Amino acid sequence: MMASSYNAKEEDGHHSGASGPGGGSTVKSKKPDNTAFKQQRLPAWQPILTAGTVLPAFFVIGLIFIPIGIGLFVTSNNIKEFEIDYTGTDMSSPCFNCSQNYSWNSTAPCKCSVSFSLDQPFESNVFMYYGLSNFYQNHRRYVKSRDDSQLNGDKTSLKSPSKECEPYRTNENKPIAPCGAIANSLFNDTLELFYIDPNGTRTEIPLTKKGIAWWTDKHVKFRNPGGNNLNLTTVFQGTTKPVNWRKPVYELDTDPENNGFINEDFIVWMRTAALPTFRKLYRIIQKKSNMTPTLPRGNYTLDVTYNYPVRSFEGRKRMILSTISWMGGKNPFLGIAYITVGSVCFFLGVVLLIIHHKYGNRNNSADIPN
Repeated sequence: MMASSYNAKEEDGHHSGASGPGGGSTVKSKKPDNTAFKQQRLPAWQPILTAGTVLPAFFVIGLIFIPIGIGLFVTSNNIKEFEIDYTGTDMSSPCFNCSQNYSWNSTAPCKCSVSFSLDQPFESNVFMYYGLSNFYQNHRRYVKSRDDSQLNGDKTSLKSPSKECEPYRTNENKPIAPCGAIANSLFNDTLELFYIDPNGTRTEIPLTKKGIAWWTDKHVKFRNPGGNNLNLTTVFQGTTKPVNWRKPVYELDTDPENNGFINEDFIVWMRTAALPTFRKLYRIIQKKSNMTPTLPRGNYTLDVTYNYPVRSFEGRKRMILSTISWMGGKNPFLGIAYITVGSVCFFLGVVLLIIHHKYGNRNNSADIPN
C-alpha cells in the first residue's frame, strides 16, 4: 500500500519540479497563485432582479422622463424659426443666374435679392445662420487639413506650414496663410437683411458680427502672429492667401479686433460640422427695445452677394432666422427621445405588473411541495 504525501505549497500553486542530472533545475507550475484575486474569490455584488425592484424602477423612470420630455418639447416648439433657400436651382429663383454662372474663378461677385415675409414677430435676440447641405466637413482628410500651430500665431508654422495642409500648403512658392482645405473653402457669401415698410421703404436691419464665435476659440485657439502688433500686413508678409480667397487674411475686416486669424466668421467656419447638412452662426440681431419686437411681422428682403458656388457638389444654401431658449435652438428630438423612453418604460412596467399579478402566485405555489 502506497502512502500519499501532502505538500501545502502545491495547493498554493508551487510545485516542486523534478531535478535534472545536476540536481539544480526545477520546473515551475503554470497554476495561478492561491490568492483571492487570481482565484476569483474577491467580494462581488450581483443584483437579484425581482418584481419588487424591477417594476418600481420602470414606473419611476417613466414618471420622470415623460414630464421632462414634454417640457423640452414644448420649449422647443416655442422657439420661432424661419428658413429660406437661396441656392437658385429653380429658374424662378432670383438667384438662378448667379448659381448657374458663378464659379471660384469668377472675378466679379454676383448679387441677387430674395423676398419673404414673417407671419409672426420675433421677440428677444434673433440669430441669423447660414446653412449648407451635402457638404461633408466630416471627411477625414478635410478635417486634418489644417495647421493649429499656425492658427495659434506660431511664426515658424506661419512660414513653414504643416504637411497636413497639402495640397493647400503653398502657392507660387509662398506659404499659404491660413493653410489647408478647411480655410480654403471658407464660406464667403454676404447676407444683408432689409425690412420693407408698408409704404415700401427699405430699412436695413443692423447685424452684429461680434460674439458669434466660442470664447475659447477667439481668445485661446486662434491668435495672430506678432502678438499685439496691429500692422498685420507686415506680420503676414511673405505669405499668400488661400487659392479660393479673393483677399488675404489680414484684409478680412477693418476692425483690428476682428481681423486676421481672430476674425470670427473665419473661426466659426474652422469649427467643422459632424453632418453633411449643417448650419453656422452668421450674425446676431440685437433687441433694442422691450416695447417693439426685434423683427416685426411683415415683408423682408434678403440681399445676397453670391460668392460661394455649391453647384459642383450639388449642395444647397439657406438662411435661417431663429430665437433661442434656455436649452438653445430649436431641437424637438431631445424632447421626443425623453417622451419615447419614458413611455416605453411605463408601458413595460404595466405589462410586467399584469404578468406578475396573473402568474406570480401560480409560480410561488408550484414551488411549495405537497
